Amino acid sequence: MNHMTTLAAMDGVDWAIALGMTIAGVVVALVIQRLVAAKTVANARSEAAEIVRRAEADSRTAAERAEVEASKRLMALREKSEAEINAKREEVRELERRLAKREDQHERSAEALARKEAEVSKASDALRVRETKVAHKEAELDGVIEKQKQELLRVAGLSLEDARAMLLEKIESDVRHDAAHLVRKITEEAQTEAKEKAMEITLMAIQRYAGEHGAESTVRTVPIPSDDMKGRIIGREGRNIRAIEKATGVDIIVDDTPGVIVVSCFDKVRQAVAAESLLKLIQDGRIHPSRIEEVVEQVRKEMDERIVKYGRDAIMEANLRNVHPKISEAMGRLQFRTSFGQNVLRHSMEVGYLCQMIADQLGLNGTIARRCGFLHDIGKAMDQEQEGTHPKIGYEFAKQYGEKEPVLNAILGHHGDVPATSFYTPIVMAADSISGARPGARRESLEKYIQRLEQLQGIALEQPGVDEAYAIQAGREVRVMVDAKRVSDDDAFLIAKKIADKVSAEMTFPGEIKVTVLRETRAVEVAR
Repeated sequence: MNHMTTLAAMDGVDWAIALGMTIAGVVVALVIQRLVAAKTVANARSEAAEIVRRAEADSRTAAERAEVEASKRLMALREKSEAEINAKREEVRELERRLAKREDQHERSAEALARKEAEVSKASDALRVRETKVAHKEAELDGVIEKQKQELLRVAGLSLEDARAMLLEKIESDVRHDAAHLVRKITEEAQTEAKEKAMEITLMAIQRYAGEHGAESTVRTVPIPSDDMKGRIIGREGRNIRAIEKATGVDIIVDDTPGVIVVSCFDKVRQAVAAESLLKLIQDGRIHPSRIEEVVEQVRKEMDERIVKYGRDAIMEANLRNVHPKISEAMGRLQFRTSFGQNVLRHSMEVGYLCQMIADQLGLNGTIARRCGFLHDIGKAMDQEQEGTHPKIGYEFAKQYGEKEPVLNAILGHHGDVPATSFYTPIVMAADSISGARPGARRESLEKYIQRLEQLQGIALEQPGVDEAYAIQAGREVRVMVDAKRVSDDDAFLIAKKIADKVSAEMTFPGEIKVTVLRETRAVEVAR
């Protein structure tokens, strides 16, 4: 028990000691903390004072620096302002000098204007005086002219209307003479400028194209091996020959010429069908109406196939693209068509090549020109079956099968029936004339030839002042003799132009015709 009490008493002392030590530790810690805090505050105050001191020093330095920079800027602005002020002052002085100079000029101009006004005033006064004198002179002159006019009318025995008519006639004659002279001058200048270039292009085209040409006839002979065969072809009472003519649409001429029968027809297709049918009938030996119809139908089918082949070959040779089969077939029919004895298909191909050469020289599209020239006479494949001219028929046909405007205008206008809407139509006209005018390319019958020469001479003789006219060079030129007393040199050019225009309008001829008007004055005297 005592031991327990002792232990309890010892534990209370230990707790008291521990408590006291704890309190002492706390007090010491507080004292130490306060000392440390005081020292820290002192250090902070010292550092704050140092910072304040440094800030004051920096502020003083920055203020001094700003003051220096402000001084520099102020000096720069002052210098700039002074320079601008000096420049403005110089401009003002320059303006003052200009104004002074302009005032001097205005003063001199005003003085000169005053002098001119004085001069104009004097001139105006002199002019009024002169106008008064001129008015008096004009009045006197009118009176004198009227007196002279009355005197002239009295002496000439003419009325005023007669004199006026004579004057107008004289003026008309003078004006006509001047017009003729002007026409002559313009024509000569145009010919001089265009002749060399046109001749160069034309000759080049002719020389580069050397196509074959040969005249064809509207009749064709079929050889007959014997007179017995000729009789069989005629048949009893002519029934066989009538059957042939009916089936083919041609005229069969059987005369006394030995060994031949003549097939005559303007349609070369029908002529070829008839001739080949006769040859087959002669080779076969069986000649009667039913056999004739059978052979003619067979030959006609073969001819249709050949026509298609001719057209296709011609298109390929002309190197054309996108040609409708109907147009190709129509061109093939031209193999059996002639114009003045000239094969129209060969003529068309020749015109196409000439058009291309001429177009190339002029810087145009040679392919379009070749197409225009190749198709220009396509209407001749149908003109024997349809009404109208071959240009009109060809135009409608080509338009129906998709040809474009340059080609259509060339077809319709290559004879000058309509105005040309492109450069290709005149080229086709020139190439067509070149092809038809080449030596040996065309021919005509003797009757038509004589009729053309007479018509040519008659047109020339219709002109006033023409004494004689002669067609020469196979109708390629007409020489016209005029009366030198009634026709002047300039009038001769007008007569030549009128004759040429009328020949072009009224006549049909291949190529061109030259009109030459001759005016000659002869003075004859006999010395005795």
